[in-house]
Amino acid sequence: MTPLPITRRRTWLARLTLAAAVAAFAYVAVRPAPAQQSLSSVTREVNKKTVKIYGAGGFKGLPSYGTGILVSPDGWILTANSPILNTADLRVHLYDGRVYVANVIYKEPELDLALVKIDDREKVDRLPYFNFAAAAAAPVAEAGTWVLALSNQFNIATRDEPVSVQKGVIQAHTALHGRKGIFRAPYEGEVYFLDQITNNPGAAGGPITNTKGELLGLIGRELKNTLSDTWINYALPVQARFEGQREDKKTKEMKKVVVTLAEFVKDGMARIYKPVDPNPRRQVANGYTGIILVPNPVQVTPPYIEEVVPGSPAERAGLRPDDLIVYVEGELVPSIRQYREIIKYAQPNQDITLEIERGRRLQTIKLKVGPAPKPVKTP
Repeated sequence: MTPLPITRRRTWLARLTLAAAVAAFAYVAVRPAPAQQSLSSVTREVNKKTVKIYGAGGFKGLPSYGTGILVSPDGWILTANSPILNTADLRVHLYDGRVYVANVIYKEPELDLALVKIDDREKVDRLPYFNFAAAAAAPVAEAGTWVLALSNQFNIATRDEPVSVQKGVIQAHTALHGRKGIFRAPYEGEVYFLDQITNNPGAAGGPITNTKGELLGLIGRELKNTLSDTWINYALPVQARFEGQREDKKTKEMKKVVVTLAEFVKDGMARIYKPVDPNPRRQVANGYTGIILVPNPVQVTPPYIEEVVPGSPAERAGLRPDDLIVYVEGELVPSIRQYREIIKYAQPNQDITLEIERGRRLQTIKLKVGPAPKPVKTP
């Protein structure tokens, strides 16, 4: 046998060494992939517990669709706290094609999740669902675990069409460092980082399960990593928890509390969940825009500008009275309350993008946030 030339031998040995290294890493880090045929029945069962949600949006690139999971046989749904929920006409499509009106019962911004209930006037019972309490009591999944991600990403499915399924691996279970719009990711605990491209429009709130169909977490919203400036794919574990504060009944003082996702689901379905104020360490209130909105007599008052403070960042940006603020950094703000919830995180010298309606046309306004003005001393 004629020996290979030295250059070809070196190339061949390098490829052989690389292949061996990759094989060794795969053996150590990732468990063997399950047989494709065995996953068909699992995905069918998980699909039955997954719902498609339709609400606000549908213009300026904002999706009007999303995903959620059933957590009770009578129509309680856990989903992402996304702008599509800001509507009076929220619809839910079940796996078998049934369509129901639904209502938002609780939102928890610190988890970036919400509990939705199929309208109580609808007669639904014995729906397939995830036993959330049992899932939350299980150990956290390890890195290297094969997972299935189901979601209505890109609105591929409607009514009885099955949602999309992606198979992948949990890369890590570690803290999240992400940013959405002008504020940091609401949830700052540990998440599952995934090797699938899961966090697409409409995917948030979809289930992440193991290959047995056991619930591990929910797909998060689209986020950009604040450290690497790259989009990240992650899921919120069912064991998630966060720090907040509640008023003590006896002392009337604010005290630190730790709330679990399981508690939010359990107390929410019992309709006894007590909203939690954000962790004070994360509140930022020293940014200044100079925008004065109209009075807010009702909960859904649109954020119309009543006045622009002379010399303020708002005036320099070209904002005017009667402008209607529609988006802040891509986030729909249908009410003054929603606008204030987002803008309170704006920091001095931060550039933000506003979409306003002026004369029935949308315009893009770039605004640089200023520092809060110092209080004027009175004699």
